[in-house]
This record gives sequence, C-alpha cells and structure tokens, in this order.
Amino acid sequence: MVRSARAVYVISVAAELAGVHPQTLRIYERKGLVDPARTAGGSRRYSDDDIALLQRITELTDEGLNLAGVQRVLALEEEVRALRAALHGAEAAARREVAEVERRHRSELVPVSQSVVLYQGRRRRR
Repeated sequence: MVRSARAVYVISVAAELAGVHPQTLRIYERKGLVDPARTAGGSRRYSDDDIALLQRITELTDEGLNLAGVQRVLALEEEVRALRAALHGAEAAARREVAEVERRHRSELVPVSQSVVLYQGRRRRR
C-alpha cells in the first residue's frame, strides 16, 4: 500500500478510518501524539501517514498503554528508525571504503610464486 503525507481527510473521516471518535483525535492532538495539517480556515486535515499513526496509537492503547506510554513508545520507535537508517548509511560507507582500499591495494600487489622447499640441512643442537 502506498501511503501519502498529503493531508486530505477531514476529522470525521480520519476518525472513522482510525476507528476512534473525533473527540479522541482532538485529545491526541492536545497531547502531541498527532499533528494534523490545517487549512487556511483552521480545519484539521489528516493524511494517510496520520491515519497509520492513529491506528498504531489505537493498537498501543488497546494493549493497555496510557497516552504517556504511547508517546514514549512512538518516540522510541522513531529513534529506532533513525538509528537503523544511520546504521545502514554507515554500513554502506564502510563497504565503499573497504572496496576502495581493496581496489588501491590490488594494484600494489606483486604476484609471488610460492613453492614448498624441504629444508635438509643439519639442525643445530644446543
């Protein structure tokens, strides 16, 4: 499913899609859990991303979390997303750097023919 950040849903439609009462959406906004876009006239408009967030909030409250707990979980989930993105970026940069070092050193390597020679000289005794 392709989601959009384009705010198109009025509060009643957003509430219905999220499975909550419109007043609940106002409470979520007051608590800072959701930040819908506003029209020039001040009406709330919700996007597909907002609806997904509202559904996640509903899941968490259904599991028994209060709104402070939901806020903390959402913040931690966002932090995990950011850390994963940073990790993927660091991994990609490390792979590029290793490939570059290998490429540079490959041209500096000189082939050496190796053969096994058995030493047949006398051993010194101590």
